[in-house]
Formats: sequence, structure tokens, C-alpha cells
Amino acid sequence: MSACKDKDPRINGIKTTIRVVPDFPKPGIMFQDITPLFLQPKAFKDSIDIFIERYQGKNISVVAGIEARGFIFGPSIALAIGAKFVPLRKPKKLPGEVISEEYILEYGRDCLEMHVGAVEPGERALVVDDLIATGGTLCAAMNLLERVGAEVVECACVIELPDLKGRERLNGKPLYVLVEAY
Repeated sequence: MSACKDKDPRINGIKTTIRVVPDFPKPGIMFQDITPLFLQPKAFKDSIDIFIERYQGKNISVVAGIEARGFIFGPSIALAIGAKFVPLRKPKKLPGEVISEEYILEYGRDCLEMHVGAVEPGERALVVDDLIATGGTLCAAMNLLERVGAEVVECACVIELPDLKGRERLNGKPLYVLVEAY
């Protein structure tokens, strides 16, 4: 499901702020840059508000944000819906005991880590990131949360690259996006 298909009038303002950077971080990648969104306070607020409206009252106790841009959206959503924010970070960024999950990106391999004890069995979780491409990062995030007994309710991203079919890798888990990019 996506907000753009719901015809939310705020979506066009969000979409116009996203910049495409060819051949970044390597040749052949059309990087979807959301940093111009942060320079437009109304569009930035609208993006967060749309997510808050969707998740308010859904009994979500954990918002898990994926490094780094999931850290920009996740805490605001968590605070507004009364959930805790749990950062999912790259290796060796979290002190203390962590669990980790390796995954494959469209341009390499990576790993996510989460603090042991940050999420309890039975908690309802929302995974937040800026973009879904091939789905590897979101799958790794869901695996981390489910390994500790959380129920992943949904994944939320600002942008989806539908041609890369990442949604299909989510094993039927719902995905909500604001903008589709082709």
C-alpha cells in the first residue's frame, strides 16, 4: 500500500523534493536522495505526519529505525504514537551486547545490529527506513526483531523502487510507502 495511491494531496510536495543522483554510490545506481526533503519544512513535516496518522492507535510499542535515514523519521513517529525507538545500526556502532543479521544489498553486503534486550518478546514493531530497493535491509531488520520474539506489524519507507521488487522479498509483510520512484 502507498500514500501516493491513496491520492493524499501532500504526496506531490514530498515527491518534488526527492533528487535523483545518477551513478552514486557506484555506476548504474540511480540514488534517490531525500536530503532536499529536510530543507523543505512543510514537506518534511507532511512526510512524518502521514506516517503518524497511519500508525496512531495501532498498538505499536517499538519503532525500529534503520541506520541512518531511518533515524531521521523513526524517533518522531515513535514519540507521536507513544512507542520506544530502537536503532538498528551498522556493525560496531552500538556498545554492549548486540545481535546481528547480515544481508545483501543491490551493490554489496552489509550487516545490521540491535542491542540485546531492546525489544521484548510479544512487542509490536514498526520498521522504518527511507527507501526500499531490493528489500535486503528491511528483511534483515525484520529478522532481527522476529528473532527476539517481536511481531513486525509493518514496514514503512518514504520511497519504493518497485522495479527492483523488494516488496516481494518481505514474505507477505505489509509495506507502506509515500512515493514510488521509477
